[in-house]
Amino acid sequence: MTVALCRLTLRLPENSSLKGKRMVVKSIQQRLHNRFNVSVAEVEHNDKWQLAGIHIVAVANNATHATEVIDKAVDYIQHLRLDVEIIEEDTELLD
Repeated sequence: MTVALCRLTLRLPENSSLKGKRMVVKSIQQRLHNRFNVSVAEVEHNDKWQLAGIHIVAVANNATHATEVIDKAVDYIQHLRLDVEIIEEDTELLD
């Protein structure tokens, strides 16, 4: 069993409130969970309205599949939300 953990820092330049940020982050969380069956949580920058730190976790039988799922999820964010910029990305595999 392999666990892939991806840490993302997102910049939301058009956002002007925490309420607006929560709507964007919640949308991303739901769509990723529904499409890729991954766990997603906002874990950093909770009080900043133009930054969001989210972690995406995928569990798979092998490292290749876990990495593919994470890569597809990150690509999906880039194509889904044009109002969100990924400014930091770090993926780690745990066996």
